[in-house]
Amino acid sequence: MNTIHVDVVSAEESIWSGEARFVALPGESGELGIFPRHTPLITRIKAGSVRIEKADGGEEFVFVAGGILEVQPDCVTVLSDTAIRGKDLDEEKANAAKLLAQEALKNASSEIDLALAQSELMVLAAQLTALRKYRKK
Repeated sequence: MNTIHVDVVSAEESIWSGEARFVALPGESGELGIFPRHTPLITRIKAGSVRIEKADGGEEFVFVAGGILEVQPDCVTVLSDTAIRGKDLDEEKANAAKLLAQEALKNASSEIDLALAQSELMVLAAQLTALRKYRKK
């Protein structure tokens, strides 16, 4: 069977490692799809879902808060400060954090505070979207 080795790594730990038939993830310029023997590539990725079609036909979802993607013909590496397995996403916590970020946005006293709050909101919105996608599966 034709597979590619995939590693999804956060700052703290390896989140997922294994053989896959296909990987889809949010590139900076749009959705990326990676098959075995893909052309080598290094690019930034946005916050969102990494969907891994495993060698056994199952699927794995991982939420990433942006990061770097490296593709070699036989290996895909996703590096992200924050990566959360789909099954570990917590909607209640994400919604509570989103409310805090919205409050921070309202109370931002400088452009830096505003940019940080906007960035946090974008990541949380992507996390909630990823969670809803994962739950539908």
